[in-house]
Amino acid sequence: MNENLNDIQSQCECVSRRQFLGSLSLGIGAAALSQWWPPSAGASTSLLLPPNLVPRAKRVIFLCMAGGPSHLETFDEKPQLAALDGEPMPESFTRGMPIAQLQGKELRCMGPRATFSRHGKSGQVISSYLPHIATVADDIAIIRSMVTEQINHDPAHTFMNSGSIIPHRPSMGSWVNYGLGSLSENLPGFVVLSSVGGRNPQPIASRQWSSGFLPSELGGVQFHSAGDPVHYVTNPPGISRDRQEHLIAAVRDLNRLRARTTHDPEIDSRIAQYELAFGMQASIPELIDISDESPETLAMYGATPGDGTFASNCLLARRLAERGVRFIHLYHRGWDHHGELKKFMTTCCGYCDQPTAALIKDLKQRKMLDDTLVIWGGEFGRTPMSQGGGDDPGRDHHIKGFSMFLAGGGIQGGVTHGATDDLGYNAVEDVVHVRDLHATMLHLLGIDHERLSVQYQGLDVRLTGVEKARVVKEIIA
Repeated sequence: MNENLNDIQSQCECVSRRQFLGSLSLGIGAAALSQWWPPSAGASTSLLLPPNLVPRAKRVIFLCMAGGPSHLETFDEKPQLAALDGEPMPESFTRGMPIAQLQGKELRCMGPRATFSRHGKSGQVISSYLPHIATVADDIAIIRSMVTEQINHDPAHTFMNSGSIIPHRPSMGSWVNYGLGSLSENLPGFVVLSSVGGRNPQPIASRQWSSGFLPSELGGVQFHSAGDPVHYVTNPPGISRDRQEHLIAAVRDLNRLRARTTHDPEIDSRIAQYELAFGMQASIPELIDISDESPETLAMYGATPGDGTFASNCLLARRLAERGVRFIHLYHRGWDHHGELKKFMTTCCGYCDQPTAALIKDLKQRKMLDDTLVIWGGEFGRTPMSQGGGDDPGRDHHIKGFSMFLAGGGIQGGVTHGATDDLGYNAVEDVVHVRDLHATMLHLLGIDHERLSVQYQGLDVRLTGVEKARVVKEIIA
């Protein structure tokens, strides 16, 4: 007992007045922030749930076609653009508008390199590049009037993911888990998967799934569909699970002692991450063991598990959703079609069309689509003007009008919302900003986007920013 008192006295003598005041201020700050701290697994935050707002979705699967798919070859048929193919682009459309690589170049119209037809009972107009997505036409809501603010890839991804052009702000997956908590004790609440195939796969920086100034445990964890899903998830040779559990317990106790001294909330995050990692060591092998998947399911996705394709990632996304992962973000890198548009649209749609439709059908047959929100789209669209020469030119980046679709989780299927002008340049009807997409996503999860905020650097920061965002109620069932 005396030895313990001596140790405590010795530690106290090592704390200077400056350190004491610093730790005191951290403690006060931590107490002030405690009302915003993420709830425990499976809980919800009543503070963020308006009395009359009933959650329609429990989780989100965001299918990002990284690079920017062309709306003019997917969901937005433009007969007048086809009629002007090869003609100079009317200057009235482009004067003073932001243009990426075509800035200062001769601008010529490029008609759609696809045929369009109506599908489903709803008669949704979908291109010939997406025959599988066409089979779920009655389950999806197509938005043809999306707009964003950033015309190059990395800042456009940053804006789509975080609602801000400032790097290292919390990503939407982190915001969702911050507001609702995790549904799983042994898997992260936010998982990221990436695949490659197509033209010029743009790199995706890990800061795109950063937790920013939120607790670090809310950041996305990147899984891999080939090899170990998570690096270092298996124990080293000779280390049993019991020994690993004793080690984790010892580290946890040391961190708790440190937390009592410093009152640093990141230490709590570190404790949670160690314990999550230990839980993942048991849950990951079961997650990737697809022996319980039928040959019919694998054929529906076109998946060969472990090959790192978008198809395998879609199958893994469904398995993650079943196991309580709150936000699952898939990137397919290859949609940056500045040249050889027809060739690479065929390539990318070949990778992504069938698995996307299979995921929606699979969720539906398992009674999961009703509470799973699926979002499909890129960081921006492509220009109505051609880029490059030859028999198969491409399209440049475009932010003034593009298409995305949503399904499940309270979405009304079989509807088309908004429109671009006759040439597909400007969104002109029922315009949907990226902030509106975020507001709608949070609304379907039961969160009022105006109340999900954190005070940071003197500002109340929200995923939807300080400008007015609206819930797109027209696509909600």
